[in-house]
Amino acid sequence: MFSSNKKRRSAKIDSLIGQNTELKGDVAFSGGFHIDGKLKGNVRSNDPSSMLTLSDNGVVEGEVHVPNIILNGTVVGDVYASERVELASNAKVIGNVYYNLIEMAMGAEVNGNLVHKAEPASDSVADLVNPPEGVMLSPK
Repeated sequence: MFSSNKKRRSAKIDSLIGQNTELKGDVAFSGGFHIDGKLKGNVRSNDPSSMLTLSDNGVVEGEVHVPNIILNGTVVGDVYASERVELASNAKVIGNVYYNLIEMAMGAEVNGNLVHKAEPASDSVADLVNPPEGVMLSPK
């Protein structure tokens, strides 16, 4: 877990909320967003390459809808990650975590449910076994 030999996305930061800053309101972003301060509002990004990083001093009071998330701070609200969630040792989520892929370090805390939400595959096994109405499967 959290080893240096893994291939990671670059930690490019396009937007930053500093440690002594408190922001009230919803935030929509693309690219990299780093929070050291406090944000009272929802955080959202629809860009599949976007990443939210929450430092150990960072706090978000609201829902988080971001494809890639690295948490080491506190989120009071539900977390939705369509790609990946990393919960570092100081991470604390008071709410549910909806994820596709999760990595959780010892010491991370989730006071809610962990709900796996896999991305739907175009050729799922269920569609092959029970094809949708009007679809004919041909042997290859």
